[in-house]
Amino acid sequence: MTDNDKPQDEAVSDELKGVPEEFLDDGKADEEESENEALASLKADLEAAKQDVLYAQAETQNVRRRLEKDVADARTYASTGFARDVLSVWDNLSRAVEAIPETLREDDKMKGLVIGIEATQRELEKVFQQHGITRIAAKGLELDPNQHQAMIEVPTDDAEPGTVVQEMQSGWMIKDRLLRPAMVGVAKKPD
Repeated sequence: MTDNDKPQDEAVSDELKGVPEEFLDDGKADEEESENEALASLKADLEAAKQDVLYAQAETQNVRRRLEKDVADARTYASTGFARDVLSVWDNLSRAVEAIPETLREDDKMKGLVIGIEATQRELEKVFQQHGITRIAAKGLELDPNQHQAMIEVPTDDAEPGTVVQEMQSGWMIKDRLLRPAMVGVAKKPD
């Protein structure tokens, strides 16, 4: 058997005889180390991708919740502009009812008109209630800057300073939001 007839592995090993061990690294250790680094890198990438997916899912859920809240708020408060406009109708009806003298209320010819105006006011109150529009209490209460707008100070000994003693224009809420503040006169100590 000549060198050419030897199997390749034997020929390689014959040639490497006498070469120090540190020079005979077969590359398998480097290959394993490279594979371990690649595997570790892939595992780290997988963990990062999992975290990214979790963050994306959480963000999607947050966006969905915000959208649902926005839609609910839009439904709840959609009539806010219209309600503000209708409040002037309420104000005029209230003034009309308050301006009717007692003699006209008892007059047989005007009684129907007075009853009609009062019925219209009650119907408007009913519609307001159906849509969550409520009147703000003011007179006799402490001034609340979140619901009352102080227009004047009224010197009086009959009420504690800071108490609402006069309502010039009614205030209104729509659900839990302020629609219009009550314009009020507030008690102060007389000079």
